[in-house]
Amino acid sequence: MEASERDSTRDWLLPGRSRPPLIGELEDRIDEALATARASEAAVMTVGAAALDAAEQARRAADLAERASAAMLADRVPRAGGRPIPLRSAPPAGPEDDSLRAFSARADRVVARLRQL
Repeated sequence: MEASERDSTRDWLLPGRSRPPLIGELEDRIDEALATARASEAAVMTVGAAALDAAEQARRAADLAERASAAMLADRVPRAGGRPIPLRSAPPAGPEDDSLRAFSARADRVVARLRQL
């Protein structure tokens, strides 16, 4: 077989875009991916902690609002001869009461789910 008919090594070289990355380039990509993953993990932990704190504060605020509402209603009852005389019957469970309870229940569920994570 003549030399002119043989393939040269240049025929087998890949163009620059088609070449696989070098080991050093792969190591750099892995290091960058690890740094990104660690930063993402730290961000998620920060956001999770903030969400747990917010849910706990919301639950406490709902409890305090409920207690304040009950105390306000108890203070409005006049007393005659040491016996309380109710001004009116207990307030009906309206959308405010139900929404406050629903909010508190939802906050408790969020706290529980976040603690599981």
